[in-house]
Amino acid sequence: MDSEDRNKQDAGSETTGSDGQQSEASSGTDAQGSGHPDTGESSESGSDSSFYDDPYHDESDHLYDDPHADPPAAAEGDEEGDQPSSAADSGTPPPPPPTDGGDDGDDDDDDDEEGMARMSFLEHLEELRTRILRALGGLLVVYLFCLAFANDLLRLAIEPFRGAARAIAGPGGEMIQMINTRPLEQFQVQYIKVPLLAAVFLGAPWLTYQAWQFIAPGLYRKEKRWALPFIFTTASLFVLGGVFCYFVALRVTLQFLLTVTEEVEPYISVSDYLNTFIILEIGLGLVFQLPVLIFFFTLLRLTTPRFLLRNVRYAVLVMFIVAAIITPTGDPLTMTLFAGPMILLYFVGIGASWLLVLRREGRRLPWLRIGLSVLAFFGLIAAIIAYMHFAHGYGLIPDFPWFGPTGPPG
Repeated sequence: MDSEDRNKQDAGSETTGSDGQQSEASSGTDAQGSGHPDTGESSESGSDSSFYDDPYHDESDHLYDDPHADPPAAAEGDEEGDQPSSAADSGTPPPPPPTDGGDDGDDDDDDDEEGMARMSFLEHLEELRTRILRALGGLLVVYLFCLAFANDLLRLAIEPFRGAARAIAGPGGEMIQMINTRPLEQFQVQYIKVPLLAAVFLGAPWLTYQAWQFIAPGLYRKEKRWALPFIFTTASLFVLGGVFCYFVALRVTLQFLLTVTEEVEPYISVSDYLNTFIILEIGLGLVFQLPVLIFFFTLLRLTTPRFLLRNVRYAVLVMFIVAAIITPTGDPLTMTLFAGPMILLYFVGIGASWLLVLRREGRRLPWLRIGLSVLAFFGLIAAIIAYMHFAHGYGLIPDFPWFGPTGPPG
């Protein structure tokens, strides 16, 4: 009996031991299965952590907490006993993420936008007022300077009229005289109108500079590089238009107008003549700005040289209409004198526009073709002059067009 009881107790203890080992094994398995990967290090250190400590924890939380944190795969490698990196042990921050190659262009755009001033509507009005006051101030200084030469300037202004009067003088040498019809007329002409017109042409660079300074805050930094060419070209073309009017257009216009009829004896008021003189001078000065206008339209991608060449006939029609509107007399000769330079300047503007397009597209300038074209043009002019001189006796004369018959054919 004792031996049988002892055998039963030994069997029960063995069963109990095996069950205990199985329960410990199952509890270890449950503990490992229920453990979250993020709590692997705490479980290895012996601390008890439960899954329900953070029920909303997700593997993608590291994307919102730390942008430089390791992805979940690296964390799992740490759970398996991998050695941490030396950068993590030293505590140094990871390097910044690489930038794309397209960021360089964005930086350039940002640099360009830094040069652009951002102004409100009232600030634009304030800037406009400032530029107008400065332009008028500079014009006043030049006007006071021109007052010191009022007599000489009046003599220069009347010279085109005298040249036209000499050209249409009668057989006895009688010339048309200029008269004064009001007491203040001569004073206004000599000390206000003529010096002020001279101040406008002498101060053209300053006025152009103030106009550029008004539009410059709205331009990018790379567009502001056109400041010096814009000021020089605009002022030069304005003065060139005045010179063309003084030596060519005004004389021809007066010769035509003073010989329209022989039934009326002309008596020209000095004020009326100066008004016509001022209108023609300012008008042709503005007409000579056509190349600058075409160039900036091309710069703003509003037109192209191909489009301008394809619509030449419409452009010529518009130029004659504009010339008929801005001419004070409306006669065909004066209208042609206005439209002719406009047509020539239109093609000059097309050339400038073409050069801009070549530079924009990165193509080289065909200097050989341009040089040959210029030589061919001047060669043709020289051939015509030589033919007229040797075949018909043409030569230099004092009046416009400064080239005419001087003797019998040679």
